[in-house]
Amino acid sequence: MKTQRYFWRVWVGLGLISFLGGCAPTAYRLDPVSGDVAWIDGRPTTKTDENGLTLVASFERLDMQYVALDVELKNKTDQPVEINPADFQYVALNNDRDTLARAVGSLDPLILGAADPAHESERVALNQDREVKRLKRAKVVNTVLMVAAVAGTVAAASSSKNHSYEGWRSNQITQNNIYTAINAKRLIDHGTFANRMQQYDYEAYRWRELALKRTVVAPGSSARGLVYLPMTKDAAFMLVSYPVPENEPAALTFRQEWVKGRTQPNRPQQQ
Repeated sequence: MKTQRYFWRVWVGLGLISFLGGCAPTAYRLDPVSGDVAWIDGRPTTKTDENGLTLVASFERLDMQYVALDVELKNKTDQPVEINPADFQYVALNNDRDTLARAVGSLDPLILGAADPAHESERVALNQDREVKRLKRAKVVNTVLMVAAVAGTVAAASSSKNHSYEGWRSNQITQNNIYTAINAKRLIDHGTFANRMQQYDYEAYRWRELALKRTVVAPGSSARGLVYLPMTKDAAFMLVSYPVPENEPAALTFRQEWVKGRTQPNRPQQQ
């Protein structure tokens, strides 16, 4: 019997390993397929020049609902250039590199603009204030509920119908359930507050420290940071562009893929 149990455990273990091996996670990949592509710091990076403005970009990561691009804009003109990350946008393309429609039956192309760090920072601050007020209201409600529960306990204890043991015991069970429910609600309120504030703290850090800022770049200088583009799962390619005064926009194309397992970006072929 021991031998049979041993082999049974071995077969179960092998089956579990096979099952887990067949359930490889889906990984996201975004590779540049236009411009001057080179392998820099372990990832493919692309570059394009338009009218004295050089745009260098590479995929950084998926960040919640955003595709984060590591972007550097170099001013090679003899005049200051104002940089605004909110001016970045992309056109969603299908596998044939035709534009995706904004909606079924629509002729409008699906064009999405980058997040504005200044606006998003204000939105996060409002969400944080709203969350603090929500917790304060929850505390008031919990206090009212607790006072009502205590009053109910006192009233039940003084009632003549609870003089029997059965009545007293039933009242104790009811009151304990009420107190348990109130404490559970209080824990849920505080847990929800902590989770949301942790997320908002990260978002505030993202817009304050990581995102490309609106600034004026002097001649010969550059600005670098992350540009956050709303993700569209249906897009096979993303035609990312940034406006250049008195010229065509600086544009770069990225291939978007969802693949099984952990993958590395495609290394550009040496010419």
